[in-house]
Amino acid sequence: MPSLIEVNNIYKVYHAGEANEVRALGGITLRIDRGEFVAIVGSSGSGKSTLMNILGCLDIPSYGEYILDGKPVWDYTDRELSVVRNEKIGFIFQGYNLIADLNAVENVELPLLYRGMRRKSQREELAVAALKKVGLEGRMKHRPSEMSGGQQQRVAIARAIATRPPIIMADEPTGNLDSRSGAEVMELLKGFHREGTTVILITHDNGIADMAERAVRIQDGHIVSDVRKEAGA
Repeated sequence: MPSLIEVNNIYKVYHAGEANEVRALGGITLRIDRGEFVAIVGSSGSGKSTLMNILGCLDIPSYGEYILDGKPVWDYTDRELSVVRNEKIGFIFQGYNLIADLNAVENVELPLLYRGMRRKSQREELAVAALKKVGLEGRMKHRPSEMSGGQQQRVAIARAIATRPPIIMADEPTGNLDSRSGAEVMELLKGFHREGTTVILITHDNGIADMAERAVRIQDGHIVSDVRKEAGA
């Protein structure tokens, strides 16, 4: 069975050919299978977020090949890429990106409206189910200012999983959280993985990376190690 994600010798170059050319990625080859929990770990400026943006179809490589679900990304139309981003991938970011004037349910509902889900009852049903899944039954009508950082990140996670996407991409999801809230977020991600979701986690924290079943370390735009945990470890 082909890998869900296949990246072959991709480069990302800014200001190509100019004196101040910056090579953010320098020939990355990577494969991620369905249902894996992979941490891409590296320090600031290593290229890990650039790689996530490419994997999430938020950016395109300068050179190389990216095959997603058996199809080269170059062959996707703009509409198909929009469907991938909106329906196949749930994005979680370090900044919660919640709208201050909306409560938790409304924040989770909003992307569903953008995806063309016109029936409010359907949107609300999905939003409520997602918020319950992340343990926010008692905070559904609260606005972001009325919630802790950990609770806000849970709302952001609920927003990402509301349509049950097969892939979750999380960019430093614990970066703004205390250790307890960070551990709770990681337990949620591990739970989604156990249910069969492919989880790709971007982090600078080796301790967070160790919670994944596989750690891909990136430095100066290159993969320097790719280690899988032994079963039961």
